[in-house]
Amino acid sequence: MTVFGYPIETIYLILLVASGVLTLLYLFFGDIFDGADEVIPFLNPVLILAFITFFSAGGFILEKATSLNSYMIIVIAAFISLLLDVLLNVFVLVPMKSAEQSLSYTEKSLEGRVGKIIVSIPTEGFGEVVIESYSGMISKPAASYESTNIAEGAEVLVIEVKNGVLYVVPYQPSFK
Repeated sequence: MTVFGYPIETIYLILLVASGVLTLLYLFFGDIFDGADEVIPFLNPVLILAFITFFSAGGFILEKATSLNSYMIIVIAAFISLLLDVLLNVFVLVPMKSAEQSLSYTEKSLEGRVGKIIVSIPTEGFGEVVIESYSGMISKPAASYESTNIAEGAEVLVIEVKNGVLYVVPYQPSFK
């Protein structure tokens, strides 16, 4: 079969090379298209490039390895590509998007969190607070926001963070 005067195998190879190059470019410059799948979820560039790659590779392999009709090969390659794309989306991309929470934190994100005093805080000095997070325990120096003593073992609320020091007040939960 010929398309635009070229054998179908050549078209498959051109598509394969083009999708490979576009995949590499997306790998390096993909942050530009980060919001594209938020606007139109089914136009995820990763899925489109994967479909073209699977389709062209499958079509080329089937053309070379079988004696099936080219139209049948196009249908089979499209079906296999769609199936692989769905599997890629369900088992790789969706879990990665769900697990996108970073293990790192910013000091600003600690404001409003509840922690526990592990080294008591004197009136005009520093102690230490430990806060549970996704990645484990965060231990930071702390000072009293209201210049009061806070005993070891007390729960505290982080009011603000300045220069790496948590300014805290004793925490009294509203509901217990």
